[in-house]
Amino acid sequence: MSKRRNFVRRSLGACTLLLFAVPHGAIAAATIAIDVGHYLEAPGAISARGRPEFEFNRDLAQEIDAQLQARDRSTQLIGATGNMNSLAARPHLAAGAGLFLSVHHDSMQEFLLSTWTYEGVERRYGDRFDGFSLFVSHENPGWRKGLRCASAIGAELIKAGFKPSLYHADKKVGENRPFADKRNGVHYFDRLAVLRNARMPALLFEAGVIVNREEEKRMADPEVRKRIAAAVVNGIEECMP
Repeated sequence: MSKRRNFVRRSLGACTLLLFAVPHGAIAAATIAIDVGHYLEAPGAISARGRPEFEFNRDLAQEIDAQLQARDRSTQLIGATGNMNSLAARPHLAAGAGLFLSVHHDSMQEFLLSTWTYEGVERRYGDRFDGFSLFVSHENPGWRKGLRCASAIGAELIKAGFKPSLYHADKKVGENRPFADKRNGVHYFDRLAVLRNARMPALLFEAGVIVNREEEKRMADPEVRKRIAAAVVNGIEECMP
């Protein structure tokens, strides 16, 4: 019996040494930084029913954060209070993280929008496009890994029943953002501040087009939000096992 107790003590001691031997940098490199796009004073796009994009971004980012933590992943949520007005400061706060994911919701070019009255207020809307988009930047030093993660997330979203919008690559109705991976809805977007200032692999995710009246309702649905978050987390698990 004493031999067994000594064996257990040695085993536990070895495990303890291994835990203390893991460098802090290795732990940080496994962290997923989740950025809530925009902030209270500049809340981004306004949905077809008048809700600021920032609120959609915060809800989805918090769901992604929760699901990552449920899988024992280390996370860092950035900008959830709505007070962070510096785009450059966001990736700097995440220094050392393994991946930087900026969460957004989409609009479309102003000339594509029409007006309607909702609850007595005239609002802008556009029902022509819907779907998700993902962006990476050549100015991000880790763009190749960022692209792998963006492609993996796009593939998981498609598997979950969502579709890429694709219109951002169009010269006439989009912004002429070339495809990095058309099949999975990934574009190149250089000069984008939040990506170019990131030292770790980074990507920007537009979950859906909230000026589209039907898609806005989907993006506000907690069950849809959980499905989107689950697909994002599956993609991250694929590219960062």
